[in-house]
Amino acid sequence: MYTVVIIAIVFGSILALAAMVCGTVLTMIKARREGLSPTGKKAQADEAAVIQEIYRGLTRMEERIEALETILMEGQGKDGYTK
Repeated sequence: MYTVVIIAIVFGSILALAAMVCGTVLTMIKARREGLSPTGKKAQADEAAVIQEIYRGLTRMEERIEALETILMEGQGKDGYTK
């Protein structure tokens, strides 16, 4: 009697494990085919906008630093010291 129960538990757990693996694989395939959800697309667009704003800010900062370097270089003499 105990052997029948043990065999049922072993085969039942193997069947449950196989079902979980197949379900996970099918869910991944479905998610890949459908792409992002509408909220995921909005989040991705917001993230892209933030990255673009950071890039624009860094470009402006680079221009300001170049202007400051030019001002500093104009204030120096030929020997490298300030006038």
